[in-house]
Amino acid sequence: MDLYLPIAVLGVIAAAFAFGSVGMALVLGPRRYNRAKLQAYECGIEPAVQSVSGGRFPIKFYLTAMLFIVFDIEIVFLYPWAVSFGQLGVFALVEMVLFMGAVFAAYAYVWRRGGLAWD
Repeated sequence: MDLYLPIAVLGVIAAAFAFGSVGMALVLGPRRYNRAKLQAYECGIEPAVQSVSGGRFPIKFYLTAMLFIVFDIEIVFLYPWAVSFGQLGVFALVEMVLFMGAVFAAYAYVWRRGGLAWD
């Protein structure tokens, strides 16, 4: 249990800092609210009025998120393989070449279809 004590202390310090920072901002921060501060901020774009159902959502955001997940999962599999490459042998090398081929085929497909071009 002594090995986990520094981690626990660090966790307590991090939590105290987080809650303390939020608490200090609430206590010491200015309270001059106006109409502009209470509106939703959308990266400098004037917010558009949407219907109750939420309106249409651009598919580009969904596709970008899916691409991020695909290539993020690739790294999740690639890193442990690279760390233990010396112990795995030729079979693991062939498997990783097949895996990377599939990922690069997906990347080429997305690139050819224009999924990486953001308007």
